[in-house]
Amino acid sequence: MLNTFCRKPHYAVTRQLAMTAMGTRKADLVIRNARLVNVCTAEIQEGIDVAIAEGRIALVGDGAHCIGPDTKVIDAAGQYIAPGFMDAHIHVESSMMSVGEYARVVVPRGTTGIFMDPHEICNVCGPAGVKAMIDDARRAPLKAMSNVPSCVPAVAGFEDTGSHIGPEEVREMMTWDGVMGLGEMMSFPNVLNGDPAIHGELEETLKADQVITGHYSVPDTGAGLNAYIASGVRCCHESTRPEDVLEKMRRGMYALIRYGSAWHDMPVIIKAITENHIDDRFACLISDDTHPDTLVDKGHLDHIVRCAVREGLDPVKAIQFVTINPATCFRMDHEMGSITPGKCADIVFFDDLNDIRITRTIIDGEVVAENGRMTVKIGAPNFPDCVRNTMHVGHPVTPDSFRIQAPSGADTVKTRVIEIIPERVGNYERILDLPVRDGYVEPDSGRDVMKMAVIERHHETGTKGMGFVKGFGFRKGAMAQTVAHDAHNLLVAGTNDEDMALAANTLIQCGGGMCAAADGQVLAVVLLPIAGLMNDLPAEEMADQVAKLDRAWKEMGCSIASPYMTMALIPLACLPELRLTNRGLVDCRTFRFVDLFLQ
Repeated sequence: MLNTFCRKPHYAVTRQLAMTAMGTRKADLVIRNARLVNVCTAEIQEGIDVAIAEGRIALVGDGAHCIGPDTKVIDAAGQYIAPGFMDAHIHVESSMMSVGEYARVVVPRGTTGIFMDPHEICNVCGPAGVKAMIDDARRAPLKAMSNVPSCVPAVAGFEDTGSHIGPEEVREMMTWDGVMGLGEMMSFPNVLNGDPAIHGELEETLKADQVITGHYSVPDTGAGLNAYIASGVRCCHESTRPEDVLEKMRRGMYALIRYGSAWHDMPVIIKAITENHIDDRFACLISDDTHPDTLVDKGHLDHIVRCAVREGLDPVKAIQFVTINPATCFRMDHEMGSITPGKCADIVFFDDLNDIRITRTIIDGEVVAENGRMTVKIGAPNFPDCVRNTMHVGHPVTPDSFRIQAPSGADTVKTRVIEIIPERVGNYERILDLPVRDGYVEPDSGRDVMKMAVIERHHETGTKGMGFVKGFGFRKGAMAQTVAHDAHNLLVAGTNDEDMALAANTLIQCGGGMCAAADGQVLAVVLLPIAGLMNDLPAEEMADQVAKLDRAWKEMGCSIASPYMTMALIPLACLPELRLTNRGLVDCRTFRFVDLFLQ
C-alpha cells in the first residue's frame, strides 16, 4: 500500500539512503549507543547506532562512518529505543478534543501513528465531518491515518442519524488522501445475512485495495465468525473472552486487545497470549476510546503497554503489539513499525523496559517531543461551520417530555430494564416490577433504577425512545449528553423529570456536550460545540471539565469508572443485550424492537 504519511516517499530517496548507509553521503541524524528493541526478531541489541537521512532510516548497526560535520548526533547513552507506537483502532472524538490537540498530548507519550475511525463525527455531519478531521490532523506531526466510516447508521432501521453512508460514499471517500481502509463494520448481522448494501461497502473497499476493520461483538467462534472473516474483515477489537482472541487469531484475523478509559477488556483477554504457547503476530494493543483525563494523567499506548506488562505480557511482545503488528495489520510494515533500513524514522526513547516512560519522540527523523512536551509547534484549529451548531431538536423539552404512561391501573408494572456492566461494553436485560404513581411509571432509586430517554437531535423529527437503566448508583439528579453512540442523539437519564429537563435544555442551548444536574441546579457541564462531540480547547482544560463532571456524578451517587462512556453506549444497537435508541428498545440478540412493558 502506498504510504503518503511520511515526509518523503521511499521511491524518491533510495539513492540518498544507499549513499548514507555507505558513508559517501552523511546522515542528517545519528543515534548512538542505544539498546534497540528489535521487533523483527524479538530481541534487545546492545550498542546500536541508527543513521537517518531524508526522514528515513539508512543504517542500523555501527554508524560512525555516517557522521559528518553537519550531522546531528544524539547519544542514547544506553537508553532503549523502539519504533514509534501506533494505535490500530481509535476514535479521536472520544477524547473530546480536536485531532491536533490530541496529537499534542499523545506524541510526547510515544504515539507516532493512529488508525482513526471518525465514524462519530460522520454520524452527525457526514463525509464533511470526516474531511474536517483529516484536515485538522495535518497541523500536527502525528500520522493520523483515517478509515472511512462504514456503518452510518450503526444498524440501519433502528435509529436516526445526521447522515448516511453507503457504497457510493465509500467509493468516493476511498480516493481521499489520508484514507487507509474501512472503519469498523458493526453491522455484522447484515454481513452474515448477505445484505447487498453492506457487502457493497466491503466490495468498494477491496476494489480500492484497502483494509476492512471489524466489530464482531458476539461470543461466536463458529460459522458466523468464519463468514465475517471470509467477507474480507481483517481485524476486530470487540473480543471480551480469551477464547474470542484465540479463535480470531487462529483464523488469521488480527485481534485488537482493548484497554480504554471505560473498556478494561485487556486484563481478561490478554490471557489468550500469556496462557497459551502460540505465535502472537496477530495481536495488537489498542485504546478504542480514551478520555482527556486518562490521556493527561496516565498516557496513551505507553499506559496500555505498562498495564499489559503488569498482566504478565513480555515487554518486547507488548512493544510488538503497538508497532510491527499494527503496521502489518494495515499492510504498512514495509514503511513503518520497525527500526530497519528504509523505514520511516519514527523512534521513541525510554529507560526501563518493564516500566516504559517515553523521554523522546522522533517522527520522520525530527525530534518532535522531549520529556513530556512537544518541541515543535502545532497550528491552530480551524473547523468549518458545518460541524458546529448541530443541535436540531426542534421542539421544547419539559418535565412532561419524560413521563411514561403506565399500561394499566396497577401499582407496579413488569418492565424491561437495561442493566450496565461496569468497565464492559455489554449489558443485561432485566425484568423488574417498577412503581406506578398517578398513572405514570416511575424510576426506583432504592433499586438503582433511573428513567432514560433518547431524543433525536439532527433533523427535528420529534422521535423519542423511553426506557429505564440500572447500575449507575444515582441517588438524585440527572445527566444528559450528546455523546451517545453512534447516532449521537440527545441522551438523558435521571431520578426525576425536572432535573432531566434541566440537563437536556442546558445542552440544547450550549450546542452539545455532557451535563449533570441535581436539585434544580446545573452541577457541571462539558462543552462540546464541535458536532456535540469535541472541543478545540487544550487537553488540560478539557481534562478539568471532565474532572468536574466526574465529581458531580460522584456527588449524585455514581462511582464506576468513566460512567459517561458506559452511558454513551446505551443507544448502540449492535451490542448485546438490550439498547435504547430514539426509535425505542432494541433486543440486540434478535435485532428487533421490543416493548418496554411485559403484558
